[in-house]
Amino acid sequence: MSEPQKRDQKSDPMGILESVPDRAHDHVKPEKCDQEDVHRPVAPFDAGPFAKPPSRGSAGVTSTIIGGPAAGASSSSSNKAKAFARNICITEGTNKKAKSLPSISFSDQDFGDIQTPHDDALVVTMGIANFDVKRILVDNGSSADILFGATYDLMDLSHNCLKPVEYPLQGFSGSQVKVSGSIDLPLTAGSEDLQSTVMITFLVVDVPSSYNAILGRIGLNALHAIISMPHLKMKFLVKDGISECKGNQLASRKCCATSLRGKFVHAEALPIFVEDLRDDTTLGRAKSAEDLSLIDLVEGDSSWQLQIGSHLQGPQRLLMIDFLHDNADVFAWCAADMPGIARSVIEHKLSVDPTRKPVRQKAQNFGVDRQGHIQDEVQKLLSAGFIQEISYPEWLSNVVMVPKPGGKWRICIDYTDLNKACPKDTYPLPKIDQLIDATAGYEILSFMDAYSEYNQIKMYELEVPKTSFLTNDIQFCYLVMPFGLKNAGATYQRLVNRIFKKLTRNTMEAYVDDMLVKSIHSADHLNDLDASF
Repeated sequence: MSEPQKRDQKSDPMGILESVPDRAHDHVKPEKCDQEDVHRPVAPFDAGPFAKPPSRGSAGVTSTIIGGPAAGASSSSSNKAKAFARNICITEGTNKKAKSLPSISFSDQDFGDIQTPHDDALVVTMGIANFDVKRILVDNGSSADILFGATYDLMDLSHNCLKPVEYPLQGFSGSQVKVSGSIDLPLTAGSEDLQSTVMITFLVVDVPSSYNAILGRIGLNALHAIISMPHLKMKFLVKDGISECKGNQLASRKCCATSLRGKFVHAEALPIFVEDLRDDTTLGRAKSAEDLSLIDLVEGDSSWQLQIGSHLQGPQRLLMIDFLHDNADVFAWCAADMPGIARSVIEHKLSVDPTRKPVRQKAQNFGVDRQGHIQDEVQKLLSAGFIQEISYPEWLSNVVMVPKPGGKWRICIDYTDLNKACPKDTYPLPKIDQLIDATAGYEILSFMDAYSEYNQIKMYELEVPKTSFLTNDIQFCYLVMPFGLKNAGATYQRLVNRIFKKLTRNTMEAYVDDMLVKSIHSADHLNDLDASF
């Protein structure tokens, strides 16, 4: 037995280490290797296409990113690592039947416009916490899902949202990287019709990288994903079949080139807000084409304000302000200002598959500070009459806290299990490019946003108990359509199309809760606004 094998057997008697030559990440600079780490053959051999190469001992062990939840490290104690090792022994000794999953295959059609042959990494675009994040490296050799510090800052998330992590990450060279913290964020993959959203625990590391994030084994397993490197494509299971996520070969090569140059300049990284991969510059959020000025909707009260473009001047500006003052009752500033939509007009039905067994999610525990945020949100919903207490619900979902810009939190409900039991509403949503084309050539536009839009539609009374959710000590259910339900967007779009049927495509356009009034001639704009009000 060779010296490296003796060393590995001594340090790793259970055989946990793998002798697999994984490809190093582009963003990690290799350290200087010792002679014990790299062994080269004494002389090359001419094997031929079918000849078997001569056997030789293992030259060493090459690993990838090690650490994180998949490695059993969630505290400074070694108990979790020992438990992880025991689980490996138990797993090797059992013959438990695997869960049956649909078959996923790749064909020549999946190549698309991929240039072959290639050695490019799989780099994709996915949604993370309401952001379209590009340059996500898919790496099934990583035991952790990584979010780099520069990306985290671009998402405008507060560092107070990070949970402390005491264990470091270990790279392929053995060097350790300190983890700034961990955070649970929703990850969305796939097209609009075939999407899958899962909650992923990301480890935030403040190191330079040409990537925005790394999707490791935990994320891939959560998505039930299969990757094909020749096709640069990832396929995964969704309720209605199999969806896919295509890699961007150009972005992959740019990341590689940036890493090789060793220049991890912020401008080199593709921004997370921009959809067009052809643009490699850093852009922020979209800004208005003109400066906006605030006006008081009620004279003398600065708490109720609207915005008017600075290009609107003279008599037209005065007429617009007078018009808004006369229609101040149209605008909603709190839940009490919304009477809601009559059930005779529309109500939301879940149409749950009766053959599906109801799911009661296991209760989650929150810290004292997060419990306070949940209680405040629940109190607001109770005061507005949106929710009520319930006993003995068959379906029960957990509260999910999603960080918002500025250190605030958005309180959502995890309706994942309930959504799986509901059929897909195929009601079409407007095409964004067509809406943009429909506004071309108009002199003046007014933009409106519906206040707490989904909560204006009431739930079908017999299905109200299915919307139940659990807080720390009380169970509630929604009387109105909540956010997070599978077909909520389609239901609201159906409502908007019914109400503004005569105005749509004429003087008005609407995409779910975002609406605009358009006028070819600015002199007619007040009449067009009045018709929509």
